[in-house]
Amino acid sequence: MKRVNYKYLLFIVLFGCMSFFAGAQQTLTLQECIDVALKNNRDVRQQQLTKQQREIAYGQARADLLPNLNASVGQSFVFGRSIGLDNVYQNTNSAQTSFGINSSVTLFDGLKMKYNIDARKADLSASEADLEKIEEDIVMSVSTAFLQVLLTKELLQIAVDQLEVTKANIERSKELIKIGKLAQGELYEIEAQAAKEELSRVHAENNLKIALLDLAQIMEMESFANFDVVAPPVETLINESPLLSANSVYESALANRPEIRGAKFRIASGEKELSMAKSQYFPSLSFGAQMGTGYYRMSEINNASFGSQLRNNMSNSLGFNLSIPIFNRFQIRNSVKNAEIVLEGIKLNMDKTKLQLRKTIEQAYYNAVGAQSRWEAAKKSETASREAYRFVEQKYNNDRATAYELFQAKSNLAQVLGEQAQAKYEYAFRLRILELLKD
Repeated sequence: MKRVNYKYLLFIVLFGCMSFFAGAQQTLTLQECIDVALKNNRDVRQQQLTKQQREIAYGQARADLLPNLNASVGQSFVFGRSIGLDNVYQNTNSAQTSFGINSSVTLFDGLKMKYNIDARKADLSASEADLEKIEEDIVMSVSTAFLQVLLTKELLQIAVDQLEVTKANIERSKELIKIGKLAQGELYEIEAQAAKEELSRVHAENNLKIALLDLAQIMEMESFANFDVVAPPVETLINESPLLSANSVYESALANRPEIRGAKFRIASGEKELSMAKSQYFPSLSFGAQMGTGYYRMSEINNASFGSQLRNNMSNSLGFNLSIPIFNRFQIRNSVKNAEIVLEGIKLNMDKTKLQLRKTIEQAYYNAVGAQSRWEAAKKSETASREAYRFVEQKYNNDRATAYELFQAKSNLAQVLGEQAQAKYEYAFRLRILELLKD
């Protein structure tokens, strides 16, 4: 009996398993594609870091209201003449150790700290809106690429269907040639048409691969192999998204769009920065407390013990400090003017953002209307082209039409089907844009 090589058998099994998993296809829905893109996108992660910085700045602005507390320890050595305990300078060496603790709190600063808190909170909210804007841009990019994949899939299916019909015509023509009802030249024309349609199918396959690659790159996937998408029929996507008017979309966008909210938060931050600059005109009042002690040692003198000196040298102090600005080389005035200029620039950016948003919405709306009209016209053209092809095919089968006429009718139908698919997916894409702009 022949001995089984188990190592070889194990290699075969492992290789087969690897081939199976390598060949397993990853199929994603639109929402899954969006989730992957949001997870992998570097801009999203960078903006998340910016948001964390804004959170830290906001927390620090609130913490500035608290008192501070600091401790200090000092050690000094004096060589030569130094002042003694009797307050008389002597020619001797000395050493001094000091300990202290102090705290202070701002009681009034023209509300500068309050304005700073409000400004940092507005910056944090603006950062959150920026993150949402980046995420929505990614959603739109993924949706666009996803619909392009669906379009190329449908164009590929049209090319495959057309090729199958031509192959069926070839087989039927061969039977007619056998019984003497069709000339051999007619078969050559049909085979030439099949070769052209095979080339169209190959182009459609390549276009699908490129569309999938574009989508995978937008999603920033590490591996593009064996990647595909699945989605409901595009008619379902169209029925779920009614065509909204440009004004209704714009009014909703003004209330919901993150770029508008971000601009509003930046205006609020600029206003608080201006208030902070103006608060420097006001006096500031702070309260402080300090406690300290020390140890003093002179050579050639009988010094008190370390512990007794720490107890006896203890001192405490409380005090208020009022700072009144009188003349600061126009620094406060210029900081106020700079804050006013920055605020005006922020307001101009707000107007530009609104204007750009309105232009984008109006363009998207009229593009959607145009795509809808083209789709409706393409559906009517499809019905007429299918009927024309059916009529020519019947004539060809009854020897009353040439192969050229059949190919011409078939080519017209294929062109109309492609135009109808493009118009349909463009309409779905335009509806998707309006829906995203509204929110």
